[in-house]
Amino acid sequence: MNSPKEIYQVAIQKWGASAQVLMAIEEMGELTQQLSKHLNGRGNDWDICDEIADVGIMLEQLFLIFDGGLIRKRRDFKLGRLRKKLSPEESR
Repeated sequence: MNSPKEIYQVAIQKWGASAQVLMAIEEMGELTQQLSKHLNGRGNDWDICDEIADVGIMLEQLFLIFDGGLIRKRRDFKLGRLRKKLSPEESR
């Protein structure tokens, strides 16, 4: 169990997909709290970075739980749409 993917797979196997989905929701909520504190002048970069790391770990597990290939396709589609919105032709 050396690679992150192996660790994620063991975590999903140990605690179950539903528990890891709930953990992802919890971690996203904690990131939301830290970002809100930041916007209100009460947050700090350390806490934000910590929560981003936690959410990143959980997102990688969600890629394994759900269809990672489809997630990549949808991400590519949405990045293409964003690219078009940001292009100089679009702003005219």
